[in-house]
Amino acid sequence: MVNEVEVKTYGLYMNSAWVPTAETMTVQNKYTQEPAAKVAVATQAHVDQAVKLAKEALKKPFAPYERYKVLMKAAELLLSRKEQFAQVLAAEVGKPIRESRGEVERAAQTLQVSAEEAKRIQGEGVPVEAAPGSENRMAFTIKVPVGVIAAITPFNVPMNLVCHKIGPALAAGNSVVLKPAEVTPICALMLAELLQEAGLPDGRLHVLTGDGAQIGNWLLQNEDVNMFTFTGSPRVGELIRSKAGLRKVALELGNNSATVVHQDADLDKAAALISQKSFNNAGQVCISVQRIYVHEHVYESFLAKLIENTKNIVVGNPVDEKTDVGPMIRLSEAERVEAWVKEAVEQGAHIEIGGKREGAVYYPTILSNVVDDMKVCRQEVFGPVVAVATYASEDEVIARVNDSDYGLQAGLFTNDLNFAMKAAREIEVGGLIVNDASAYRVDHMPYGGVKKSGTGKEGPKYAIEEMTEERIIVFNL
Repeated sequence: MVNEVEVKTYGLYMNSAWVPTAETMTVQNKYTQEPAAKVAVATQAHVDQAVKLAKEALKKPFAPYERYKVLMKAAELLLSRKEQFAQVLAAEVGKPIRESRGEVERAAQTLQVSAEEAKRIQGEGVPVEAAPGSENRMAFTIKVPVGVIAAITPFNVPMNLVCHKIGPALAAGNSVVLKPAEVTPICALMLAELLQEAGLPDGRLHVLTGDGAQIGNWLLQNEDVNMFTFTGSPRVGELIRSKAGLRKVALELGNNSATVVHQDADLDKAAALISQKSFNNAGQVCISVQRIYVHEHVYESFLAKLIENTKNIVVGNPVDEKTDVGPMIRLSEAERVEAWVKEAVEQGAHIEIGGKREGAVYYPTILSNVVDDMKVCRQEVFGPVVAVATYASEDEVIARVNDSDYGLQAGLFTNDLNFAMKAAREIEVGGLIVNDASAYRVDHMPYGGVKKSGTGKEGPKYAIEEMTEERIIVFNL
């Protein structure tokens, strides 16, 4: 299956057909650095045509139950081809094959939940008759599609995060123009083909590949795009918001996730879960653990357990069944992480384990003796590196967790209900995960952050709220 992908050239996916272009770009296998596929490079004319077709498709009926059937069928087809899609993810992302299979399963679940939510979109009665002079009136609201949605997705979870955009958007009755990350577009193109097979009407989904900055700018220039949903860096998110004007924008941006290990925590459980959720996908997950704050009374014991757990992580070829951590998305990203760790060490940090790079592979790394102003603590590493520090009091650690430009999710290990409730009220994040690491997520929960971590929520039910408009209907009887 991988050999077939390696020689294939994909066109743009527009109006349920493949459109070749004059220019193509190569997608690399992230471990071997060999070509995995070639994809088309869209021009502005392609972007404008896709938006036009998407807008025209909205004129044709696509009833909620039909949306449900299409999305459920797509989920069924996806699960039946799990290994095919997983092999593609392992190649184009460098994600270990076991983790890739898990992403395919989650993507199918995201489509299933989106399908169910398509049947639950509803308004409410509004008691306008309670206002003087309106005694003979009745009112209710309905939810209507926003229209054409431009969805821009990242490289790190290029299948499930695509489903988190297009699943709710289609469930709500919208049309979608999707721009996947240029380094990981293959599974998105395959998914579009699968949705067509599942019965998605022509024009409801278009997939444009090529340069992200150019295509994004052309989409922003097109006034027929009604909403932008973006997952990526805060810098690009701010640019989209500045250019979108009065149109809807949903942004899922960065984080430097903190997890707190309190003095009463189950240290074995905490060490195992934090090790597991710090280095998956080579740490290239927005909610991967980056900052670990450990109560000074249990610091030495916890650190020893974390190191032991991390020693068991297998680094290598992502298609090997034993591999836990594969390469980073680019050689330049591994070199950047290496430079950040070197800088931290020069500033006084200690490498407890890791600190080694082999090409695009950076080994899971634990840093101690860190201070909060180091780049590995202050900024988003987006790599397999965690920084472990101590704290003395609840108020101190809450303040240090909050001393960040970001606020997506945080973790807290404690058996003290009072501390857990205090943290729930005071830690400035979109989600607090108690007795698990910050990286816990299931696909039907509300997911989104505060501060520079973005605006809006994902999770099909909550994304549909973003992707619909509420309209009030008033009858004068």
